[in-house]
Amino acid sequence: MKIERYSAWELDHSAPITPQVTRILRERVIKNDLKPGDRISESEVASTYDVSRQPVREAFIKLADQGLLEIRPQRGTIVTRIGYFAVLDARFLREAIEADICKILADARSPDLIAELRAQLARQNALDRQDADGFIQLDDLFHRTLAEAAGKAGAWRQIEGLKSQMDRVRYLSLGEFRVDTLIAQHCAVVDRIEAGDIAGANSAIRFHLREVLKDLPQIIEANARFFDLPDGDMPPPVNAPIQGGTIA
Repeated sequence: MKIERYSAWELDHSAPITPQVTRILRERVIKNDLKPGDRISESEVASTYDVSRQPVREAFIKLADQGLLEIRPQRGTIVTRIGYFAVLDARFLREAIEADICKILADARSPDLIAELRAQLARQNALDRQDADGFIQLDDLFHRTLAEAAGKAGAWRQIEGLKSQMDRVRYLSLGEFRVDTLIAQHCAVVDRIEAGDIAGANSAIRFHLREVLKDLPQIIEANARFFDLPDGDMPPPVNAPIQGGTIA
């Protein structure tokens, strides 16, 4: 397929090229600008961004390791379909990590953190409800802030690498995004952290991170050709029960 140039995805040629090409292509796959099944080539990408093929080849390898590209020797490179189990596994691991992060924060009860999170919630509420892409960026900022405040910035970087498939699902569901519901869930997390309610913070973040599972069957039905389902069917996700605390 022909790769168009987007101003938001242009390179800074004074900075290292491989990380930029990797980031740009990753974003384009996640945002479904490059769709599952699309074919891309080193030469096209190199020409589009006016770079040599070596950094593009390295970017392809990194993205293949993340499950976003499939490199087929002698047959080209394609954007992978979204793996159903990859989505569930990423969400499961993210829940486990962020639940512990919220327990740490509820135990510490930092007024500065609460002030920052309340300011972020105000920005989320002020956002145009049709700007789902903008909300996803604010949502990522919210969760990254939690991780960094708990001293787990490294864990967040691991989460970012894991959640690529989840993010592809989120961008497929932009038209169905329940922003008000997600903001209310963010508020519940902040309330429980501010109250020092360790069990409640754990419960609130787990409840929030399971929201994607509610819409997953409908998203798959509407975009079946983009998904890799086990034996062509969709088994129900399996979750551990949410333990302890109440969500106000």
